[in-house]
Amino acid sequence: MRYSLRLGAIAVAIACSVPVALPRRLSAQILDRRAVLARQSWWDNRDWDWYSTRIPFFESPDSAIDATYYYRWELVTKHLTYGSPESGYTFTEFLDRPFWSGRYGAISCPLGHQFAELRWLNDPDIIDDFARYWFETPGAQPRSYSNWYGSAMWGVYEVAGDTAFLRSVLPYMKQQYAGWMAEHWDSTQRMFRWDGLHDGMERNINSRQTDDIDEGAEGYRPTLNSYMYGDALAIARASTVFGDRETARDFSARAKELQQRVERELWDEQREFFLHQFAHDEKDGVRALSRTYETGKFAGNPHGRELIGYVPWQFDLPEPDKGYERAWRFLMDSSYFLAPYGPTTTERHDPQFYISPRCCWWSGNSWPYATTQTLVAMANLLDDYRQSVVSKRDWMKLFDIYTRTQRKNGRPYVAEGANPDNGSWSGFDTYYHSEHYFHSGYVDLVVTGLVGLRPRADDSVEVQPLAPESWNYFALDDMRYHGHSLSILWDRDGTRYKRGRGLIVIADGHTIASAPHLQRTTAFLGAAITTPRAKRMVNVAVNNDRGAYPWVHTSFSAPANPAFYVVDGNYWYHETPPNRWTTVGSPNTRDTISVDFGVQREVEQVKLYFLDDGEGAAVRAPAMYELQTWNGRRWVDANVERRTPLAPTGHRANVVAVAPVRTSRVRVVLEPRRSAAVGMTELEVWGRNPLNREPD
Repeated sequence: MRYSLRLGAIAVAIACSVPVALPRRLSAQILDRRAVLARQSWWDNRDWDWYSTRIPFFESPDSAIDATYYYRWELVTKHLTYGSPESGYTFTEFLDRPFWSGRYGAISCPLGHQFAELRWLNDPDIIDDFARYWFETPGAQPRSYSNWYGSAMWGVYEVAGDTAFLRSVLPYMKQQYAGWMAEHWDSTQRMFRWDGLHDGMERNINSRQTDDIDEGAEGYRPTLNSYMYGDALAIARASTVFGDRETARDFSARAKELQQRVERELWDEQREFFLHQFAHDEKDGVRALSRTYETGKFAGNPHGRELIGYVPWQFDLPEPDKGYERAWRFLMDSSYFLAPYGPTTTERHDPQFYISPRCCWWSGNSWPYATTQTLVAMANLLDDYRQSVVSKRDWMKLFDIYTRTQRKNGRPYVAEGANPDNGSWSGFDTYYHSEHYFHSGYVDLVVTGLVGLRPRADDSVEVQPLAPESWNYFALDDMRYHGHSLSILWDRDGTRYKRGRGLIVIADGHTIASAPHLQRTTAFLGAAITTPRAKRMVNVAVNNDRGAYPWVHTSFSAPANPAFYVVDGNYWYHETPPNRWTTVGSPNTRDTISVDFGVQREVEQVKLYFLDDGEGAAVRAPAMYELQTWNGRRWVDANVERRTPLAPTGHRANVVAVAPVRTSRVRVVLEPRRSAAVGMTELEVWGRNPLNREPD
């Protein structure tokens, strides 16, 4: 995610752009979406309709990048959680909902990465729900871990261009900042203070110098202080949008002061790096206000660098041309951070460097959370700073390593951490927990780094690709940007997409800019387009709060697959983890599953997420099904208007549109295939019901 844009960069961008004087109308869709999806064989969620209407499509000459890009969108669907009709959608971090998570399983630590991915999703309702979840849902825990909520909201606005959204979240941005001030501001040191555990970074080299290696080492970290710098700037910029100059000046001044404090207190001139600074005296002679290894057992050691030292560039915090760029010389050196499946979280020859065989040690292992931050920061460095320490080729090398790290048994995969030398996730991907872990980003790196769309709040489009010069083509197609449909193509000789040669930017079917090479290119897009929202339906079948209603009844449930899974707001199709209801062992020729709302609800749509474990498996999609509603006396067939798809299909939503009806119960009658049981991972019932009161 990009968090700032310097005036110098704007001037260079305009100078290098090649606008097209007379835009010509082109097809709005460049890629064959179903053909692109069909190239991948590993899908769990095969809901082509969901992807086709919600994600930008991408292709490149690198099949590993393509596969990882689409896997990361599938991963989004694994963590998409419908909490309640009042709360709407949120996202989990783990597949399960650990005891330390907030309501409905969300955890604040990765929210910045999650919003960076989700801002490219063409579904503003999901984004809106997740943004307000943190401050409108009791038990959401918006500050249980350090994060950059304010910057994330500004990042969403830079993509959507929706001032109504920004106006709605600005109070929450301010509330979040005030919370950090009340809880973690140190007025003496004039920085924010916390420990590594609450960065999600247990057992780091600083906490291991205290009596509590998990939660020890409270101090002034490059992470939280950079996040708060970014959040302050975001509030200032949002306030400027609405003409609130006083608030904009206030938060700009806060950001400037924090920038100066980070540069003065956390930068180590000898080691040329941003380091942790201890808040208290610790064991073995570690002294308060000393940086890593300045005092204590390892005093004078020339190492102590951690990957978090690059986080300030994630928010463009370091002042340009002051020499801070020297820190980047360590990243691509295998004597420091570079590794076959890295980078490492701590430099290689640190006295506490340790590759752990199990979670959670962050003293050497490869950590996707920090790798994402580093790649974002590096892209900002290349875009916004004058330096010769690292190059586009270096960024692509690290991105390629990150891509190929996300593999297990030959298919795309990501978990909590990996061995940086052999890429093994073993010990970090606990069953039904951190498999397919949503604690990092990738889609945003493709969009803003590889393809190089640098989001802006004005009416322009800026593209600065980091893709290799050797590539003959790539395409990012039909992306929603400021309400426009945007496609960015690279076609060296014009033969692949037949839209012209070189780098081409297409908006709403018109070519608005082109360039002969992979270079910075800008164009005028025009004002953002906002579309009025229709009144939303809500899912009245979900029951995450364990109330008496909605109540699920089945004619039969396999003991290992109880029915409450079908109303928990999540859908997964793989055999493990066991988020599924099945009829394995049922003696019935037909089975039923019904939802009782306890009161009458308006029903317009039912979604059935059927399981199908494949040919010869115990659980298959049903041969047929019927949908019924309760009329107060008996079950009657629903007035079905449309089924999509027509035949029962596993691994996707089976959407049944019905003539609107008020009913207190909905039932599905399932006829299994021969020698197979049936099952579902989720059952949703949608209608236009009020959220804050019972229907009349």
